[in-house]
Amino acid sequence: MATQPERIILTYDDYRQLPEDGNRYELYEGEIEVTPASGSRHQRVVGNLDWALESHVRPRNLGTVLFAPLDVLLSETTVVQPDILFVAREREGTIGERYVGGPPDLVVEVLSPTTRHRDRVIKRQLYARFGVPHLWMLDPDQRRFQAFNLVEGGYQLSVEGQADETVSAAPFPDLTIRLGEVWA
Repeated sequence: MATQPERIILTYDDYRQLPEDGNRYELYEGEIEVTPASGSRHQRVVGNLDWALESHVRPRNLGTVLFAPLDVLLSETTVVQPDILFVAREREGTIGERYVGGPPDLVVEVLSPTTRHRDRVIKRQLYARFGVPHLWMLDPDQRRFQAFNLVEGGYQLSVEGQADETVSAAPFPDLTIRLGEVWA
């Protein structure tokens, strides 16, 4: 009878030893996940949304908007790199030089063919488990925006928009996002 190999649980210290080779590494409950560098379309969507968020957050002194690659240390064995994240001003002490220690107030994932399942299923479950209150998912292929709020340990869809619609979502209910400008 064959025995199962012993599962090795990696920690943040192990994770920090990974090579800087252009891949994006994350640590999901002790197991390494790797994603190739994103493409130009993905980068444009991230950049456009980042600009909209920064233009809203910075003048109002609401907190800090950051983008990948930046580690978010949810636990010693779970490290993620959301495409964009927001930490409210009163929690900015969680932002360190190398990582954000604990759940951000908002994480944004821009889906791509290589990350769609991982972002929609695995990372969404991790974000909920570790208490990220707001999750936005943008699908450039379908030109769809979805905002979720954490309710009783799971995410509920709160806002959905497509194509050239305009959306507003927590944690920025007074921010209007023109999706046509995000997809441009």
